[in-house]
Amino acid sequence: MPLLTILKIAAAVLTIATGLLGLIRPRAITGFIGLEAPGARGISELRGIFGGLFIGMGLAPLLYATPETYRMLGLAYLAIGIARTFSIVYDRSTERSNLISLAVEYVFAILLLL
Repeated sequence: MPLLTILKIAAAVLTIATGLLGLIRPRAITGFIGLEAPGARGISELRGIFGGLFIGMGLAPLLYATPETYRMLGLAYLAIGIARTFSIVYDRSTERSNLISLAVEYVFAILLLL
């Protein structure tokens, strides 16, 4: 199996792992993402977006195993990275966790769009 294929699969699996953490332990991610969820509604939102959406995005390429599904995941990471770049500049949001997320998003985007 080519190295690039292995890396793409790893990116999808890591996306699922991030989603599982968001679904199962949403309070564990609040410190890293900088959001607080004091009530059940907030926790539900964390589980839905940082859990369900990330699980679904990571599962699609593994289930369908087509170049298009890997590109879809790459495009999603690219869009997130562009929005985060805007926020870093516009909001002056240069926290370490934000920069780490930005780096991962662009690396995954490039890798998955190849």
